[in-house]
Amino acid sequence: QAQLVESGGGLVQAGGSLRLSCAASGRTFSSYAMGWFRQAPGKEREFVAGVNWSGARTAYGDSVKGRFTISRDNAKNTVYLQMNSLKPEDTAVYYCAGKLILSSSWPRLNPNEYEYWGQGTQVTVSS
Repeated sequence: QAQLVESGGGLVQAGGSLRLSCAASGRTFSSYAMGWFRQAPGKEREFVAGVNWSGARTAYGDSVKGRFTISRDNAKNTVYLQMNSLKPEDTAVYYCAGKLILSSSWPRLNPNEYEYWGQGTQVTVSS
């Protein structure tokens, strides 16, 4: 069973950048598809970005395409979310999620398909 711990959130001005990290426990991290989701107050959880087990396949939500980049380092059991050109509407709690699966059909956009979740990290973008 994987445990996920996010870090790197904080307060940043619009136009700035942040890099989120998600560290996973266990020896099977390289077999996990990973995703980043976010949830703002009063809104549903939203898919931000995902990466398959090898890093070869990625997917992004429409609102972050061209600004955010997901990557992973299987040797460090860590997945990253580089966020550039941040906007006030990016303000949310960001969650890391994982699914033990070796499939070319991942990453998936539906949060209900992920097995493991971190506790979340707050990102606040001021205007």
